[in-house]
Amino acid sequence: MLPSVPPSWRSQLARVTRAQSYRSLNALVTGERLAHNVLPAAALIYRALEVTPPEAVRVVLLGQDPYPTPGHAHGLCFSVRPEVQPLPGSLRNIYKELATDIPGFQPPAHGFLESWARQGILMLNTVLTVRAGEANSHQKRGWEEFTDEVIRVVNHQPAPVVFVLWGRKAQAKQAIISAPPHRIVATAHPSPLSARAFLGSRPFSQINRHLIDLGHRPIDWNSVNAPVH
Repeated sequence: MLPSVPPSWRSQLARVTRAQSYRSLNALVTGERLAHNVLPAAALIYRALEVTPPEAVRVVLLGQDPYPTPGHAHGLCFSVRPEVQPLPGSLRNIYKELATDIPGFQPPAHGFLESWARQGILMLNTVLTVRAGEANSHQKRGWEEFTDEVIRVVNHQPAPVVFVLWGRKAQAKQAIISAPPHRIVATAHPSPLSARAFLGSRPFSQINRHLIDLGHRPIDWNSVNAPVH
């Protein structure tokens, strides 16, 4: 069974959670857990919404689906649990680009990115569950309708934000984003398959320039180097 949507998002997502499609999604995930190892743990499915309430969102970072390796996913796109080694290839490329894009950035030894979410980055996968070992196994099964509604909620917030769209699947969401007033940073995906196009694209400095222009504080990317509890 799906967990409750965090209270800060509940009323704004009521239209989609009351729909038959959401009941079907709930039944799907419940059935999948009976037959398979589904990631992440049920309590972490809505972790991105829990850590970053709608009024705190300054940046939306869109991922695809959770890491399919057991022990990796914890509800924030691209982030892994603190103890995970080696880091996934996409995350290694994110750190590599940060080190060239942001002066003074020091890649941490871990891949736990929750400190970014706590600064207002909604780290949202477009699909929120996956079978262990089967990437994309829950795509086009109902999650996209839910996460599109999350994007619409942010899109209709009065304060403009920065949408970060890495790769073609994320960039397809531009159809439901009003830009302007919102800003979009669109680059290749950091996956090893597209790393040559991602590396050198400087998305992190672009994000901070947009934030400053919109009257927001820039992201402290080095916050990931604070002790992880």
